[in-house]
Amino acid sequence: GLYLAFLDALRAEGLPVAAGVFQAMMAVELVNDGPVTLILDRDAAPPPGATP
Repeated sequence: GLYLAFLDALRAEGLPVAAGVFQAMMAVELVNDGPVTLILDRDAAPPPGATP
């Protein structure tokens, strides 16, 4: 498919590529290395005419 062709194209350029399983459980680690961390969280868009 298109995804695998894209990975192959990246590998052909000599880039290190790893692939995984779609929707698999993943352990993600975050290192905050900067002066500020912003957490953006939004449940849903406000209804038309509402003040955000």
